[in-house]
Amino acid sequence: MRTPLIAGNWKLHKTPREAVAWFTDFRAALADHPHDRIEVALGVPATHLPGLAPLAGPAGVALAGQDLSRHDDGAHTGEIAGAMLADAGATYVIVGHSERRADHAETDAVVRDKVAAARRAGLTPILCIGEVEAERDAGRAEAVVLDQLRAALDGLEADADCAALVVAYEPVWAIGTGRTATADDAQTMSAAIRGALREARPALADDVRILYGGSMKPANAAELLAQADVDGGLIGGASLDVDALLAIVDAGQAAA
Repeated sequence: MRTPLIAGNWKLHKTPREAVAWFTDFRAALADHPHDRIEVALGVPATHLPGLAPLAGPAGVALAGQDLSRHDDGAHTGEIAGAMLADAGATYVIVGHSERRADHAETDAVVRDKVAAARRAGLTPILCIGEVEAERDAGRAEAVVLDQLRAALDGLEADADCAALVVAYEPVWAIGTGRTATADDAQTMSAAIRGALREARPALADDVRILYGGSMKPANAAELLAQADVDGGLIGGASLDVDALLAIVDAGQAAA
């Protein structure tokens, strides 16, 4: 049985001081929302990790970095290594987010190297994969997504590293475009992802968690989380709102 993962992604929001204030409110409210059957994580800017770590651990909330360097150390100004994130309190790290791929030209090869770097640092990578509008309209959605998945798996040789992987499917075409991805869309692609995992790592495929990363909100969380191959969500905007995130936590607990 896979434990659902509800993972927020704050992106470029909040100062460290604002983050502590927000989390203090969230932690107090979370005490009234059972979440023993799920895992809750929060992806925050690296500058926020040291301040949040002492609060998150006792609250049973894991922390995630939003990106990492593919290098472990060296002359790489501005980069943040996986070991730095881990030492600051992260246990997860988001890798290959659609915004990184689009805005920072991260290729499948770069994402593969970052996934491997995360595992070297003992972090669990949340691998983001997904197709853009033109790729979906051309009928190439599944091929694009599975190519991204297989490229990342190339960087993981050990079964233990593959077992630790979390995959987040992002239908990029449905984020901020006015088009809507349905629960059926999420399940169809998640099932294809699990099928590809089963081909690559037959013994591990049923244990890998697949998250939905396409604008999960309180209004659609229950339907999405009810899908057989959707094991949680990577939540953007809604994770900045205490009440919205708690509602999604409730949906995850109910679905578990």
